[in-house]
Amino acid sequence: MTPEITLGTFISVAAINAAIRGAVPIILGAMSGIVSERSGIVNIAIEGMMLFGAYAAFYANVALSRADVAPFLQTQPIRLGLAIAAAALIGMALALLHAVLSIRFKVDQIISGTVINIFALGMTGYLYEGGQNVIDRLPPVIRNPFATEQNVLADIGAIVFDKGILTYTAFALVPLLGFLLFRTTWGLRTRSVGENPRAADTLGVNVHRLQFTNLAISGVLAGLAGAVLVLEGVSFERGMSNGRGFIALAVMIFGAWRPSRVLFGALLFGYATALQSQLQFAGVQIPHQFVGMLPYVLTLIVLAGFMGRARPPAHIGKAYETE
Repeated sequence: MTPEITLGTFISVAAINAAIRGAVPIILGAMSGIVSERSGIVNIAIEGMMLFGAYAAFYANVALSRADVAPFLQTQPIRLGLAIAAAALIGMALALLHAVLSIRFKVDQIISGTVINIFALGMTGYLYEGGQNVIDRLPPVIRNPFATEQNVLADIGAIVFDKGILTYTAFALVPLLGFLLFRTTWGLRTRSVGENPRAADTLGVNVHRLQFTNLAISGVLAGLAGAVLVLEGVSFERGMSNGRGFIALAVMIFGAWRPSRVLFGALLFGYATALQSQLQFAGVQIPHQFVGMLPYVLTLIVLAGFMGRARPPAHIGKAYETE
């Protein structure tokens, strides 16, 4: 029997919601990359920060639900809030390690990021104990007020509402970071350091301090991207970031280091991820390995088409020596 493929297979509430779920960690990861690379530091360690952030959120959620923990820490808002904080802190810690290696000791930034990725993969695999599951996940911030309606409002409500706080945070960060980068003193200094740190230094900008600060922010965002995977997704698994940190970097390049353009790219990759399940639900007999390749094939196509046209910050990846 030939499977029926309709427009609803590709455009439906389920497909859009799945695309949003897939896009959120990519958005946060790409924002992480923008903050770091706009100040001249390559951060391919987003993958490792994301993975360790996912483990930290998972472990905190499970540990705080045990019977020997104080009751007020077991309440859902406190426990999940601390899980999010744990993910952000471990992401910041790894980012500061990257900063010390690449800024203080002038280690090649690609090598430093690779070391952190390997460290995160090995440590989370070693620390993780199988058989544990997250107790619960982030509840929706606002329930769909149109859920009982039998019209288009119910579909719109299902897309706009019934989302966790990290989802709304990711989308809110897009215009916020755009404003901060192009309308504030911090943004001007960040962009100037990425383009010409010597000139910025001459004008009184503390280049290394700014880079350390931006990398710390970058780590927090990458850690939150990991928290999304376990607190708004599935339970922790070894290597569960599954290349999302690198896809986030590809989206950042696709968006030319601009938050507004990054949003479009993240939704595109999120939709490619959602298409895997949509095709399977439609009964399309395509090997799941092939369907699972879609987001990564799209990454290669995007990089091949945009890498030459996207102009990175002029001083990216180069260690700055103070006089």
